[in-house]
Amino acid sequence: MTDTGKTGAEWPTYAILFTCYAGWGAACLLHGTLGFWFVPVAGYFVTLHSSLQHEALHGHPTRDARINEALVFPALGVFVPYRVFKRTHLKHHQDSRLTDPYDDPESAYLAQKDWAALSPPMRMALEVNRTLIGRMLVGPLLSIRVALIRDIRTIGKGCAFTRRAWVAHGGGVVIALGFAVGVAGVPPFLYLAAAYGGYSLLMLRTFAEHQAAEIVGERTAIVESAGPFALAFLNNNLHAVHHANPRAPWYVLPALYRRDREVVLAGNGAYRFAGYRAVFGRYALRAKERVVHPFMRCR
Repeated sequence: MTDTGKTGAEWPTYAILFTCYAGWGAACLLHGTLGFWFVPVAGYFVTLHSSLQHEALHGHPTRDARINEALVFPALGVFVPYRVFKRTHLKHHQDSRLTDPYDDPESAYLAQKDWAALSPPMRMALEVNRTLIGRMLVGPLLSIRVALIRDIRTIGKGCAFTRRAWVAHGGGVVIALGFAVGVAGVPPFLYLAAAYGGYSLLMLRTFAEHQAAEIVGERTAIVESAGPFALAFLNNNLHAVHHANPRAPWYVLPALYRRDREVVLAGNGAYRFAGYRAVFGRYALRAKERVVHPFMRCR
């Protein structure tokens, strides 16, 4: 089922890049008119920009990683350095280690010994994080906390890569906030609320993407969504297709899924949702899985 889907200039990606920056810029300039609605509107474009960063780290829209990074350099999302995201996400694509509490940087699971070492308030936060609404409310904060602790420790051990990644990220934050706060006059707290909202929307996507399963192929989901969610996620809701074709650009994933739907669902054990309404209906206030991984690094 592998298909890179790369055929010449990736004009759909360039078009989405232009739309993202134009929409985000307009939301910033019109924040006074939008009022409260600035948070979800700007947050949507923050999510879209994160999805574009995901495209860039996978080699789109050009074959030059430096150009791709430059195209998504402004840090609209504020919280996550692109270069760190790139390194950890590419490691996440080692499918044989998906959901492993140590080897998968994007795993939502803990090993038993790490769970046992947590304080009661942290355990409670992670229990709340097992529900979809909880994940969207506290998930970004927990994710930011873990990443900051990890990167501070890594820099403290002398890792030049992580230090340079944060310096570069600082430049991206200056560009984003320089326009949003300095030019458009968005109050800093309001912009941070929009950035957090964008991260929260990303939690909707990642909540159901993976599950603990003995069979590797059954660890990755399909959410058959279309419309504004699929656009914000650049079709990464078809996550099993993305993992099978990590170099395929976002705009070919639906065609690949339509072509190979039966094969995909047979390979992932029918780990499928009819859309995000179905995800909400099942898990809005219901825990998806235990925090402790059921079989990887449990002791």
